[in-house]
Amino acid sequence: MKITDLKCAVIGQNPVIRITTDEGIDGYGQAENSKPYLKPHVLFYKQYLIGEDPTNVERVMLKIRRMASFKPWGAAVSAIEMALLDIAGKASGLPVFKLLGGKIRDHVRVYNGGVRWPMRNHNPQDYAEDVAKMKDAKENFSFIKVAIGFHSQMVATVPGFFYGELRGGAPHAQRGPMTEKGLKHVIACVEAMKKVLGDEVGLALDCGPGWLLPDAIRLARALEPYNLLWLEDMLTGDYTPYTLAKTYRDLTNSTSTPIHTGEQIYLRQNFMELIETQAVRVVGPDPEDVGGLTELKWIAEYADLHGILMAPHGIFDGLIGLAGLVQVAATLPTNYIAFEYPVAQPEWWYEIVEGLPEPIVKDSLIEVWDRPGLGVTLIPSKAKKYLAPGDEDFFD
Repeated sequence: MKITDLKCAVIGQNPVIRITTDEGIDGYGQAENSKPYLKPHVLFYKQYLIGEDPTNVERVMLKIRRMASFKPWGAAVSAIEMALLDIAGKASGLPVFKLLGGKIRDHVRVYNGGVRWPMRNHNPQDYAEDVAKMKDAKENFSFIKVAIGFHSQMVATVPGFFYGELRGGAPHAQRGPMTEKGLKHVIACVEAMKKVLGDEVGLALDCGPGWLLPDAIRLARALEPYNLLWLEDMLTGDYTPYTLAKTYRDLTNSTSTPIHTGEQIYLRQNFMELIETQAVRVVGPDPEDVGGLTELKWIAEYADLHGILMAPHGIFDGLIGLAGLVQVAATLPTNYIAFEYPVAQPEWWYEIVEGLPEPIVKDSLIEVWDRPGLGVTLIPSKAKKYLAPGDEDFFD
């Protein structure tokens, strides 16, 4: 079997990868909807893939993995790896989890990702109402994660939140020292959420890069009584091309509140210092940024050797990435907590993908399916109308 073509199209807002072969088997991968510009990055690697045997996944990846980096290049390489595994599974008649060593669980736990509602003022009442809706969601999540602080519009809606100027531009551009008022506001919002959730539903916070170390320590210590699952990406995070492992270690060693990071990181090598120095308690690589499903599994195994937990980032907002997460999560060691469940946006994604269970989530769990490859596929006749202009030949 040989690769004959590599294609990338934007379906809705999602970049989708398709690799075709001379035996009529094709494979799909996906990046999240924050990267609709990804097409030229993907097609850069086409010259290195044509003529290769896609079932030799690692051999193919060795040709391209070193020619990437943190976002957005890592997203292109990761999506390609997912598509290669999809082909290898279809060619062998095996689900991807078999190619990754076999499943150790029949159901994978998820927590809320896209199941959210817009807020108006980002005050304690808003947060209490938000988590009440999440608690009552039909998926019956075991725990939920809420964006707060620098990972929310709280920075703009709460006057005097921090000693800094509001900036536009790249995602999560805000950074600076916290005011006492701002710090107390975050704590009050957490207290309001915990009053709603009690000990029935767990709570994690996506804090966003932007916190300086002294403020991060103050917040983590102040929140210790609330038994949070973690505080995420306080010092670095989305679209930050470095890890600051030593600074994260100072934060982790200062508190009993678990500290989490990793969604922006490309490749296992860039997790080594975080893991080996136990700079965090939880790592959360994104399979569509870290280098793919096999890369994520390697990191999970290595983290487990060091007593660090694994909670992968979700792939928003299409459903091919969801399938990839189900396949790899089924194989992860027992340090696995849950992955961030992506809800399809727009809703028509559910109409153009076949192979997913209905409902997808029951009691915060997804049953692992055993169909070949990723076990889901796009329906060309339904998906074509959502292709971006210029991508009309994607399914040809």
